[in-house]
Amino acid sequence: MEKIKVGHIGTRHDHSRAKLEAIKKFPHLFEVVGIVPEDEKVAARIKNDAVYGGIPIMTEEELFAVEGLELVLCEGYELDSVAAAQRCIDHGVHVHLDKPGGEDIKAYEKLLRDAKAKNLTVQLGYMYRYNPAVKYIDDLVKDGRIGTITAIDTQMSTMHDMRVMKLLSGFQGGNMFWLGCHLVDLIYRYAGVPEEIISMPNKSDLILEGVKDNTFAIMKYPNFVATIRVNSQEVNGFGRRQFVMCGQNGSVELKPIENPIKLTFSDRRFIQNAYSDTKADIPFAPPSGRYDIMVKDLYQYIRGTKENPYNYDYEFQLQRMVLAACGFDVDFKTPITL
Repeated sequence: MEKIKVGHIGTRHDHSRAKLEAIKKFPHLFEVVGIVPEDEKVAARIKNDAVYGGIPIMTEEELFAVEGLELVLCEGYELDSVAAAQRCIDHGVHVHLDKPGGEDIKAYEKLLRDAKAKNLTVQLGYMYRYNPAVKYIDDLVKDGRIGTITAIDTQMSTMHDMRVMKLLSGFQGGNMFWLGCHLVDLIYRYAGVPEEIISMPNKSDLILEGVKDNTFAIMKYPNFVATIRVNSQEVNGFGRRQFVMCGQNGSVELKPIENPIKLTFSDRRFIQNAYSDTKADIPFAPPSGRYDIMVKDLYQYIRGTKENPYNYDYEFQLQRMVLAACGFDVDFKTPITL
């Protein structure tokens, strides 16, 4: 296999270390050629880091001058990453852009349009797309075992500290922007575009005043609603992260979503008593890594041996819905083909 030369821009994103670590697991697929830190202080700090250490530290200009550079991981601050990704596309380089796609929908649209025009891959860092339980739910839906959807309930909560509160303070959409985007992605995956999105941001003021750290959104479909709750002040919030989808034929509950994966399915055909808890546990072996499948798929997308199911139109529509769930005044219903 021909290796892909990879660069890495930024270290501020919470997934930065783990994403690079995943890339380094597959040296037969990827060759990491350089990392561009935010500044000299960051450069000094990561020089001997277990993950970043040993990788040449350089400027963006030096990175783009590397002969044969094909891919860059954009892992900086969430509100800067779209601009960094745009510079990569301008240089004819494929991009892994960590989620979400920024707050400027016009800039994001330009990025995707330019990437499409140049036939360059833009992979977003939505790791739950590659979660084995989500893949199993895909099969349940495909086989008709869920049936017509009657409800979707989701949660993406955590118990955050001051570091995260300071980060969230910079986002107009708060934690709905930072974490709720994962749930919007899953809802869109199975239910499509809603008729209405109602954003209900709240502020607990428990750690840092004014931060939208307790957010809620409703996506209204013709015959059901989907709910998204993201609470940064929830004890054992990680353990209650969940995706629950109910249908005419069955209900599936993924809770927690990971660490460990716990999935149950209730089949209408086997319900003898509607007032009992009747469900089957679906076992999963622990994944080898959160991002392993993601980066291996990225290799195939770039080499053309596998089609990216999350195309430019999908990613653009998803981001419009994410911003609407955050309370942005954005048109998410008008169909747009990039």
